Amino acid sequence: MIKENQKLLNQFHVFTDGAIVFLSFPIAFWVRFAVFHGEMSIPLDNYLILAAFYTAAQLFTFAAFGLYQSYRKKRLRTELVRLWEATLLDMVVLQSLLFLSWGVHYSRALLGIAFLLMTGALSVKRYVLRRFLRTFRQSGHNLKHVLVIGGGRLAARYADEIRRDLELGYRAAGYIAGAPEEDMGDLRWLGSYEDLSDILERQSVDEAVCALEAADFGRVQAIIDSCEGAGVRLSIIPFYADYIPSNPQFDDLNGIPMLNIRHIPLDNWANAFFKRTMDILGSAALLVLTSPLLLFCAIGVKLSSPGPVIFKQERIGRGKKPFYMYKFRSMRLNDAQDIAWSAKTDERKTHFGAFMRKCSLDELPQLWNVLKGDMSLVGPRPELPYYVDQFRNEVPLYMVKHQVRPGITGWAQVNGFRGDTSIPGRIERDVYYIEHWSLAFDIQILLITVFGGKFINDETV
Repeated sequence: MIKENQKLLNQFHVFTDGAIVFLSFPIAFWVRFAVFHGEMSIPLDNYLILAAFYTAAQLFTFAAFGLYQSYRKKRLRTELVRLWEATLLDMVVLQSLLFLSWGVHYSRALLGIAFLLMTGALSVKRYVLRRFLRTFRQSGHNLKHVLVIGGGRLAARYADEIRRDLELGYRAAGYIAGAPEEDMGDLRWLGSYEDLSDILERQSVDEAVCALEAADFGRVQAIIDSCEGAGVRLSIIPFYADYIPSNPQFDDLNGIPMLNIRHIPLDNWANAFFKRTMDILGSAALLVLTSPLLLFCAIGVKLSSPGPVIFKQERIGRGKKPFYMYKFRSMRLNDAQDIAWSAKTDERKTHFGAFMRKCSLDELPQLWNVLKGDMSLVGPRPELPYYVDQFRNEVPLYMVKHQVRPGITGWAQVNGFRGDTSIPGRIERDVYYIEHWSLAFDIQILLITVFGGKFINDETV
């Protein structure tokens, strides 16, 4: 039944995606030439022929980008990013082909309007469909029933996640373990590991999830044999899941699979080139655009208290290399500036410094750090050497953040982890950013920072 529902959903997606992409062209034609009264040199029929070929190509690209696979385990944001990447790719290819074939009479404005229409409509359709499916699953329909194998911390965490996030569409039918476990709460215990084959025959489950602790690893082969013998799909959560990324990468050594513990997209030179290009262009443009603000802050700092206008402080950057990070001085000169965080109410701050920190204006000189290459526009915030030495042995995965350039803003910061906040919570989001980096993710964080008001600090002025 689940497979049939997924097949119907895929067919619905293909049909509606094709209709949206195709209809975007005649609608864009009407907007360009009827609403904006542009000069028409090619009739509608030509655009309809172009739309037919483009729609077929776009559907093929969507399939290649995995947009017609099950997205139960993926967030809406992940699906939308792939959608935008696929539509942008095909539109760039179309524009390039028209240029190379001397199709100069096709309206570039019309194609731009069609691109915006189709991307917007496809995104809205997927958002609405997700909301509908969530409501549908809350009523108990189209659920995947899962047998949880294990009764320890990993099994309990998995059961809690699928219980809390109804959008995923999973329901735990029960669990098996050596004995009933308190960690599993009110989830029904179905029997011991030795009973697995009989339980799979009696229970109607769509798949099984093996979440054994390290001490029970020796049972994995028997569990695999039982699930394959019953024709039940099996997923395995490794007992070392806390130490691997959510999207692990595998190498192949003469047929031997090797798991990369930490896959970093920015290790790819092309990705690093595009990110660095965005940093250079973005920081240079922002230095020019914010020059009046820079002058205003410099004068304000000079008049507020004795001392230098720019405060430079040693921080740890990519590759654990120290560098000097620049900020407008917001405090009176003090002896604790290299080992202490500032608090919301800090007697060391000047009145003008508190104002700058409230609006994050003190961070503007870091645009020069970005231009120099010490920092990036987006990335984990750099830390003082004092705290790096302290946290590297206390916080798991803390040093992973030093495998990329630090940033002015980051995924942790837009999620509320700024200043004196939870270090494990901050590192969790920094590692997520590092492992899931994309240009679209960077742009999303920048937009949230600016338009989501994340540059406003909870400071006392």
